[in-house]
Amino acid sequence: MAVSPADRDPGRGLAPDPDRGIESDRRLLDLILHYDCNLACDYCTISPQMRTRVLSTAAAIAAMERARADGITRISLTGGEPTIRPDLLGLVRRAAGLGFGEIKLQTNGLLLGAGQNLARLIDAGVGLVHVSIHTHERGAYEALVRRPGTYDALVAGLRALVAARVPTMADVILQRSTYARLPAALRWLHALGITAADLWFVSLTDHNRDNVASMPRMTEVLPSLAAALSCADELGMRVRSLHIPRCLLGPLHEHAWNPADEGVRVVSPDASFDLRASRLTPGTRVPACSGCEHEARCPGIRADYLDRYGDAEFAAARGLALPRHLPVVPVVPVV
Repeated sequence: MAVSPADRDPGRGLAPDPDRGIESDRRLLDLILHYDCNLACDYCTISPQMRTRVLSTAAAIAAMERARADGITRISLTGGEPTIRPDLLGLVRRAAGLGFGEIKLQTNGLLLGAGQNLARLIDAGVGLVHVSIHTHERGAYEALVRRPGTYDALVAGLRALVAARVPTMADVILQRSTYARLPAALRWLHALGITAADLWFVSLTDHNRDNVASMPRMTEVLPSLAAALSCADELGMRVRSLHIPRCLLGPLHEHAWNPADEGVRVVSPDASFDLRASRLTPGTRVPACSGCEHEARCPGIRADYLDRYGDAEFAAARGLALPRHLPVVPVVPVV
């Protein structure tokens, strides 16, 4: 799930040293190789125009070299869909040669079960794979990704990863059409042998900005999320929730995770920035944040969510009233 240059918020302040206080062995280079993809997910923030943008091989290698010179030891190769790049194996080998201790591939997994694709990637140096499964049921999956016949390729890719014993994390989207099936999705993953998952809350930015129907209220998602996290705990799965603040997660707040806390340098075809400056990273504090027991650990709330729904849910979670932010009501043109 890529962070686009348009998702960068130039108004968000950063510390002069973006890596201050972050252990060097946890910092990550998030290398967005391009925005093209072999799927067309209905909630994707990447526009058709963005799909033409490419980070050249030379620029990708230069970004790797700068990162290593700065002491960054982890790299994620992402997109778009990185497995459709013809130079992917060469870039993985270059990352390994530069001494990155962890080389992660972020993919939709469709090509991993075909031929020797996965074996070649492992031989080149990939040691961790994140697979965007979106949802787990055939009909729902193919409707969401808008590519008939792809579900079997996804499952083949996941099974290949399990058979090869590659550490694998599933990325699951929480949006209007998927969240109710979340507990079943985690049980399905566990049955396949996938024991870790990240839960991403849908974003109303860029190409998905006007698709307001895709975003439910966080409190609407909470019952399914709580059931899923409890199920994960029972199954011994490692599941992390992104974007939903700890105050709403309540007793399950230890599942909350903000990847920007690990020090992520994003390099895309158009820009380079700290992940903390992205609009996809929570960063807005509301009155309810003041005095919250989680204030020191919580980055805040995403601006696109507040624009849609306001902050009444967070005030209610703390027993407060009179929210500052009001939801933005879409303007209906007069005919």
